[in-house]
Amino acid sequence: MESDPGTNRTTLKEFILLGLVESESLQPLLFVLFLLAYLVTVGGNLSILAAILMEPKLHTPMYFFLGNLSVLDVGCITVTVPPMLGRLLSHRRTIPYEACLSQLFFFHLLVGMDCFLLTAMAYDRFLAICRPLTYSTRMSKEVQRTLVAASWACSFSNALTHTIALSTLTFCGPNEVNHFYCDLPQLFQLSCSSTQVNELLLFGVGFIMAGSPVVLIIISYIHVAAAVLRIRSVEGRKKAFSTCGSHLTVVCLFYGTGIFNYMRLGSEEASDKDKGVGVFNTVINPMLNPLIYSLRNSDIQGVLRRVLGWKRSLNGE
Repeated sequence: MESDPGTNRTTLKEFILLGLVESESLQPLLFVLFLLAYLVTVGGNLSILAAILMEPKLHTPMYFFLGNLSVLDVGCITVTVPPMLGRLLSHRRTIPYEACLSQLFFFHLLVGMDCFLLTAMAYDRFLAICRPLTYSTRMSKEVQRTLVAASWACSFSNALTHTIALSTLTFCGPNEVNHFYCDLPQLFQLSCSSTQVNELLLFGVGFIMAGSPVVLIIISYIHVAAAVLRIRSVEGRKKAFSTCGSHLTVVCLFYGTGIFNYMRLGSEEASDKDKGVGVFNTVINPMLNPLIYSLRNSDIQGVLRRVLGWKRSLNGE
């Protein structure tokens, strides 16, 4: 710790991440479980990405966005889980102040990108089902790249804003973060200076980053549902809903856990619930996404069978 000029406070140079469990006897089991979860998540998402890249008929806007989502899922779990595994191996729970800020920045960069990408996927489904005649022009490759580039720019601005705002706070002790990675709610509780501006910023920017996408997704699916209900063929309705079901499931999981985590800033409790939500955000959701998209998608299943050498006759497909 270093003295803060002009005050009697000392500035913390590192934090102690308490992790998921305090018991030393449970840490080897925790290491194995999270290592397996990491390998399954990375393997599953890279398999989806490989299938999309290798199969020409999957070179469509929907799969372009899905490939980007797979990259984000790998990035999100990599930002949090490998550092935690390293601390479990070394039995060192400390993380330097700069490393904590870096982890916070990249986590919010990737999560923010998720918000916009899920919105772009909803817009893609809206155009495909409600505006099929103009779909190819409204969702051209240039439009796809523009949507992704704009999403990265907005997400980068959001992450940088929160990181800079957090760096203005004073941390003079205690330095124990009751979590397994650095995030805003837990760090706010350790600040010796007022976090009111930071919390207002989180709510304000959060409304733009999360609230606006949710509204746009809801509007898109209201139009989609109305269009699907006008389809007379039962098979046609089933096919239209199946292309949207996976995306809606991912949206509900992503926003459900995110809202629970960031809308509880007024609470002083850093409970196990926060850690559980953190596990969902960084591990469970990225691990489930490939399963959700592949289990109900015969195109991806077919490509994966060929890539992995599986028999094409599975389930009669």
